[in-house]
Amino acid sequence: MLYPTRPVVLISLAVLLTSLTACGNGLSTRKLEESLAADPRLKDNPVTFNAKDVNNNQQQQPSQATVQLPADYPKDIPLYPNAKLQEVTPSSEDSGVSTRWLSSDPSNIIASYYQQQLQKNNWEVLPQSNDQEGVLAARRNQEVLKVSIQPQTVTNTTPNQPQTASEILLDYQPNSTETAQANPTPSPQSTGDAVSEPGESQFIGPVRSQSSQTQPTSTPNTTVTASPQEFSDLNKAPQELQKYIRDLAALGVLQAEPNTTKSNSGTTTNQFNPNQTITRRVYARWLIAANNTLYANDPTKQIRLASQGSQPVFQDVPKTDPDFQEIQGLAEAGLIPSPLSGDSTAVLFRPDAPLIREQMVLWKVPLDTRQALPNANLETVKQTWGFQDAGKIDPKALRAVLADFQNSEKSNIRRVFGYTTLFQPKKPATRAEAAASLWYFGTQGEGISAAEVSKVQRSAITR
Repeated sequence: MLYPTRPVVLISLAVLLTSLTACGNGLSTRKLEESLAADPRLKDNPVTFNAKDVNNNQQQQPSQATVQLPADYPKDIPLYPNAKLQEVTPSSEDSGVSTRWLSSDPSNIIASYYQQQLQKNNWEVLPQSNDQEGVLAARRNQEVLKVSIQPQTVTNTTPNQPQTASEILLDYQPNSTETAQANPTPSPQSTGDAVSEPGESQFIGPVRSQSSQTQPTSTPNTTVTASPQEFSDLNKAPQELQKYIRDLAALGVLQAEPNTTKSNSGTTTNQFNPNQTITRRVYARWLIAANNTLYANDPTKQIRLASQGSQPVFQDVPKTDPDFQEIQGLAEAGLIPSPLSGDSTAVLFRPDAPLIREQMVLWKVPLDTRQALPNANLETVKQTWGFQDAGKIDPKALRAVLADFQNSEKSNIRRVFGYTTLFQPKKPATRAEAAASLWYFGTQGEGISAAEVSKVQRSAITR
């Protein structure tokens, strides 16, 4: 019964196809074809697109404007190889220029590079005149170059991201009136050592002043015993630390320049300035004075001062430096990092830079233990001390921090800072804190304090 319907279906399909074919020649169909046709402009400029090309094009667009040095920038100014130029700006002085660079290398390696390259290019490296760490100044004729190297915080923690970063600021002044003043020329020393003149490649600053040339250089090999001191501003120190300062002052270990203002009684008063930041050179001086005074009856535990004939181990502590014998002596004894102890990056001592907490512990603890420091890692220090900021401690100081914990109640950190879960290793130490660290030498079972020595001396006087 279904067979008769087939002719009807076929006829309907034929009529439908005929209608579509007729419509194909209509206006609407032509518009549809034109809208789907290729752009005729592409016939003359064919381009092949793919996802990689699009991504590369998008990434390259922001870096089209690259920062470049001025055409007249001096060619002999050292440029750290592994650093990328970020910014070039006119300096505050006329015709000067400042450049900012970023590097993934540690700041101490960069500082060593500039120290060597500046001297190689006949720049005179100047002594630091402030407490800023990481600032290097040099001059040559009328030119002045200041190099500021500061470590930066690394926030990107991806596997391929470097874990260190440093910012380098180069401030160049081609015509500085500051360098136009004549400088006294150092005279050869009586020891017979050849002294290079400023401007020569062998010269290592600073240039000596007139006063330092006329004063005779003392060459003792032991610390001179000083007279007891009394300070008029000890009440400004933290109460817990006052007794440590007082005991060391009684032994003449802590020296201070007398205040020019006299008291009502007409006597000159000494200011200790307990809350003032202590510099690295002053702590080096106190460290030797305290150790040698407390062990005055035991020469085997005393630190020997360096002789004037010693070759300077630090480029910024020449023989003319007033604290050369103390700083050089600590380096020769292996008590502070230096090339002599295998640290090839520690070519600068930075004597006038602030002493930070981790450095104070690193220098002092070996004089307590009198033996090799224990192996330590970050996790061990975290578990023992419980410091929340243990990750900020320099790896070189971790062993000293751990050894100090093992000294229990005689620990320097406990004596100076009390109970704390934050070590703040990069925080500058104060003069009061530095004095407290030097009040006791030794371990918990065997040691000596400034109070004990002071008591013995008082007993000897009253006999």
